[in-house]
Amino acid sequence: MHFVDAKGILTVNGGRCGMNIYRGCTHGCIYCDSRSRCYQFTHPFEDIEVKQNAPELLERALKSKRKKCMIGTGSMSDPYMHCEEELKLTRRCLEVIRDNDFGVAIQTKSDRILRDIDLLDEINKRAKTVVQMTLTTYDDDLCKILEPNVCNTKRRVEVLEEMQKRGIPTVVWITPILPFINDTKENITAILNECARVGVKGIIDFGMGLTLREGDREYYYAALDKHFLGLKEQYISRFGNAYELPSPNSKELMGIFKKFCRDHKIMANPDECFKYMNDLPEKYSQMSIFDL
Repeated sequence: MHFVDAKGILTVNGGRCGMNIYRGCTHGCIYCDSRSRCYQFTHPFEDIEVKQNAPELLERALKSKRKKCMIGTGSMSDPYMHCEEELKLTRRCLEVIRDNDFGVAIQTKSDRILRDIDLLDEINKRAKTVVQMTLTTYDDDLCKILEPNVCNTKRRVEVLEEMQKRGIPTVVWITPILPFINDTKENITAILNECARVGVKGIIDFGMGLTLREGDREYYYAALDKHFLGLKEQYISRFGNAYELPSPNSKELMGIFKKFCRDHKIMANPDECFKYMNDLPEKYSQMSIFDL
């Protein structure tokens, strides 16, 4: 872990405001796209770069914005990895978001987010909170291989339940689905059933498969050699150096996924989910003005 003074914290992409308080991750997920060389890491991925002035930068950025909006975080580096327990930078940034009446859409795999459920609840009452949780495999033993340094799927579902009790809306990322590993009807159905039980608003999937790029691919293949002997060769034979690696079962699994979401009235179109997560209704902005 090393500390830097960042020049800025908010990025705007397609009208969406996002921030990453950390760079790198210690969760050890074998498929992590953030390891890809295109992101130009100049330090080892597990040597977390900490933007120690993130709360101050965020305060300045939010005060300069004319219109309230949703602030997204967690797309590149999990805001609740191990170092957050000590540093509490994510919590401090949530306090800034709350105090300035902005909304937040936060993505994680960690139950450490429960530490901040009080703040997330306050933000949701004053503006809007959306908690996003990644669920890839329902089998505990497999989960320990794919995502070794973070809580298992069943614990993440408990986090979703706690958010539901507070009335905090949730969205699940059921991705990536790894060919020949977790791409089974049984796995997908088990995760979907839990999503319906805890009342998630939406589920995001991009086609039941995996993407691999330079840097990410090498790490993933090393994990296959360690845990799934012979599977790397099967990948190379079937996919070569392709960026998109769809599951052979993708058509069947997508059919199950789409039907399930229709039947349970859960958003399943990624664009619809992103619109929901990034939309801060005008009434919230009006309430924040009138309540001053």
